[in-house]
Amino acid sequence: MLITLIFTAIGFRLAPDVLSSALPDQAESAGVVGAVVGAGVGYVLGGIVGRQLRIGIEKAPRNVAPDLSGAELFTGAFGVIFGIVVGAVLALPAVLLLPAVVGLPLAGLIVFILAAVGARLFASRAEDLIGAVGLKARSPLVSRSLEGPDRSYLIDSSAAIDGRILDLVRSGLVEGQVWIPGVVLDELQSLADSGNQTTRRRGRRGLDVITALQDEPLMDVSVLEETVPEMADVDAKLIALCERSSSRLVTTDHNLAKAAELRGVLILNPNVVAEAVKATVEVGQLMRVPVSRKGSEPGQGVGYLDDGTMVVIEGAAASLGQELDIEITSTTRTSVGRMLFARVPV
Repeated sequence: MLITLIFTAIGFRLAPDVLSSALPDQAESAGVVGAVVGAGVGYVLGGIVGRQLRIGIEKAPRNVAPDLSGAELFTGAFGVIFGIVVGAVLALPAVLLLPAVVGLPLAGLIVFILAAVGARLFASRAEDLIGAVGLKARSPLVSRSLEGPDRSYLIDSSAAIDGRILDLVRSGLVEGQVWIPGVVLDELQSLADSGNQTTRRRGRRGLDVITALQDEPLMDVSVLEETVPEMADVDAKLIALCERSSSRLVTTDHNLAKAAELRGVLILNPNVVAEAVKATVEVGQLMRVPVSRKGSEPGQGVGYLDDGTMVVIEGAAASLGQELDIEITSTTRTSVGRMLFARVPV
């Protein structure tokens, strides 16, 4: 549009001068004719230039700075500005004291060199400069193939949303290579973009957990570029990737864990780890538990230990909000962990 307007104005301005001698009778309408011709030429050239410009802009990130991070580009831009300012000051004597034919090119060269030096210098110290102003440069997730260390873990979306993998890493129980399959990132991104608030919150939590894993010094977090196009099911893809990479599958999905175990894949289930480190509770043990809600059966009350273990208490439905002395009658394990059954001793 801008090019069309420019050529329209040029045609309107030049046409009367060009046509006045050749067609003196049409001098009054020459401006209109020139504007129309200029608009046509500008429309054609504008389309060509516009398309080439758009293609150039799209390719610029890959062609101009394919290996630079966002932090390096950010600080490099300030380096250019700093170099231009310093160069302009240093080039001022050349402009004032030397002839224009020598001083102006020399000044331009000085400014250009210092701008380039400033960009390079600032970009090379990007992390230090970002940290000096209280910000933190985020390293992007690196895409790699399955070639990696022997001790590696592959995280699914349920484990990322659960978040306890972070506690295992920080305690030193999990260390080494962590693979984030592309299908898992896509799934979490889809959840984070959901219109449902609860689903959106779960997706964002999963992405936040993966981001936090990047900051852990014991972990090397990478996006797994390997794909399994011959399989449509996400769970089947994850199992296949674990088999190819000899990685442990980190998941809280009970069905996925069982299917993976049948294929010989090692499983790290944060639920199982949490149960393993809980204090042992024996049948007949006495304890004091607050009753927080009614149970699924008439007369039952439900309470929770400090570690989150659910306790189903017979005859405690009428004692909501109270702490009761109870006796453990039995224990059981479910897909989500341990469950205790108790009664109020007479």
